[in-house]
This record gives sequence, structure tokens and C-alpha cells, in this order.
Amino acid sequence: MTTPDIITLVVIALLVLFIIGIYNTLVRLRNAFQNAFAQIEVQLQRRYDLIPNLVETARGYLKHERDTLEAVINARNSAQVSLQAAVAQPGNARTIAQLGEAEGVLASAMERMKVIVEAYPDLKASHAMIQLTEEITSTENKVSFARQAFNDAVTAYNSYKQSFPALMLVKWFGHSSDATLLQFANSAATQDAPVVSFT
Repeated sequence: MTTPDIITLVVIALLVLFIIGIYNTLVRLRNAFQNAFAQIEVQLQRRYDLIPNLVETARGYLKHERDTLEAVINARNSAQVSLQAAVAQPGNARTIAQLGEAEGVLASAMERMKVIVEAYPDLKASHAMIQLTEEITSTENKVSFARQAFNDAVTAYNSYKQSFPALMLVKWFGHSSDATLLQFANSAATQDAPVVSFT
């Protein structure tokens, strides 16, 4: 073999290793955001499991607030269906958006229920209600952290595949569509600072 042949073989080998490295990085980043979504699924399912207990505990006290309790259960059921669809396709923009919307509706229904519970001191002081409320609050915090980790993983995946030279190869490797960030419907409202006025 001549020196030019050896150099050509080395360049081809390096190019093949480079392409393999890009492919492996894309797979690793996709698996990272899918795993991050699995963590969201665990926390959301935990919250969905707690909500019927919370509603059942409140039902005895809130006999006149039946519509609110039903709204919470209906929103929970809708969010659970959306979660199952998103679990099947965590990279699908439509299912992620639907989950975000359903979670926003559930959060709104839960907020209405919290306001009503405040009006019933006996219910608010109930040991079971206190415990369930604390568990749901803790779970909601875990959902927030899991959502942040998922969105960070999605951003890393999208950034890598939109960068050169990976950009040239993503379609060949089956990574052509971007993953979607999970944003709950009320995200915009929570980002606005509250306005306080003493006039």
C-alpha cells in the first residue's frame, strides 16, 4: 500500500467514526428526553391517583359544591387520557400540546376547589384533607421539576440536531422532527408577575 492509500483509508475510517458518533449522540439525547418524560408520567399518575381521594374526602363537607367536585374529576380523567396518548408518543408535538392543555384545565379546577375548601374551616382542618393536600402539593412540585428536566432534555436534543454537522445527517438517521417542550396551558399566566395596588 502506498502512503496516499493509507491516508485515504484513515480519512474514511475517521469519517465513519465521526458519523457513528453523531448517530449515537442523537440516540442518547432522544433516549434522555424520553426518559425525562417517563419521570413526568410517574408524577402525573401519582397526582391523578390522589385526586379521587381528595374529592371523596371533601365530598361529605361540600354537599352544595357538587359541580366543582365533578369538574375536578372530569378534568383529572381528561388529563389522564392525554397523558396516556403522550406516553405513547413523547416526541409528538400534538400529544404533548394536548397534555399541556389538559393539565392547565386540571390545575384550574384544582384551584377552584382550593378556594372552596378555604370556605369550610372544618374541612380545611381535617387530618385526611391536610395530608392529601400536602401530598398533592409535593407531587405538583415533583411534576414541575420533572417537566423542567424534560424540557432541558428536549432542548439539548433539538439543539444538537439543529447544529452543524448533525443537521446534515438527522434525516438519514430518522430524527427529522423536533421534540416539543411541555408547557401547561396556564404557563403564560404563571409567568406574569401579580400586580398589587393599594389604591
